[in-house]
Amino acid sequence: MSARTFVLVHGGGHGGWCYQRLAPLLRKEGHEVYTPTLTGLGERAHLVRPDTDLDTHITDVVAVLKYEALKDVILVGHSYGGMVITGVADRAADRVGHIVYLDAANPVNGESLATHAKAIMDAQHAGARIVNGVELVMFPSVEVAHMLGITNPADVAWLVERLTPHPWKSFAQPLRLTNEAALWKIPQTHIVCTATLATRDRARLEKLSQGRFWDINTGHNLMITEPRKVADLLLRVAALA
Repeated sequence: MSARTFVLVHGGGHGGWCYQRLAPLLRKEGHEVYTPTLTGLGERAHLVRPDTDLDTHITDVVAVLKYEALKDVILVGHSYGGMVITGVADRAADRVGHIVYLDAANPVNGESLATHAKAIMDAQHAGARIVNGVELVMFPSVEVAHMLGITNPADVAWLVERLTPHPWKSFAQPLRLTNEAALWKIPQTHIVCTATLATRDRARLEKLSQGRFWDINTGHNLMITEPRKVADLLLRVAALA
C-alpha cells in the first residue's frame, strides 16, 4: 500500500487532540496525518470571536491543504466535522482524493447543522450562554460526554478536561456550495455507529459511497472508544487508490 495523507477534522467542542489514539495507528502504517484544530476550540479556544462560523472553520482546513501543499488527501470529518469537510471539498476539490464521514453530518447545499440534526441541536441551544459577546454551547460536562457515547469513567474525565464550548454561529450557518459538480465526483465513505443507523438514509449513503457504508458498534466518539476498528477501516480506504 502506498503512503497516503489523512486530514482528520474534529467535531463540535473538540480539537485535534481527539485523534490522539487514532492518528498514531495510521502513522505506524506509513501514512502522513494532520489533525488541525478549528478556530475557537481546543488549544485555539482563546481565538473565538462573535463572527466565528462555519465559513471560518472551512477556511481553517482549506488553509492547511494550501500551506502544507497537500494533494490527494483523505479528508475525514467527525460529527460537525462533516459540515466542514463538505465545504472544504467544495472549495478545494483539486486537493481532495477521498472524503470520509465519521459518524458525521452529511449535509446538502443550504443546510446547517442546526437543521440537519435539529433535535440534538435544539437541546444544545437551550443551554447556550453569551461569553465575551460570543454565543456558546456544549459546555464541558459529564452529561455531554455521555451524549457523545463515552461511558468509561477514565475516558469521561479525559474528555471533559479537554472539551471547550462551541460557537453556536457555526452550527447555525447554512453550508453554501458553489462547486457541486466537482464535489460529488470525489469518492466518499461513511463510517457510522451502529446506534445511529436508524437515523441514516442508508440507501442514499450507500449509493453515494458505492457501498462503502460501514458501521462500528460503539458510541458517537468512535475515534476514542474504538480507534483500532476506525483505523482498520481508514486503512481500507487508503488501499483503494
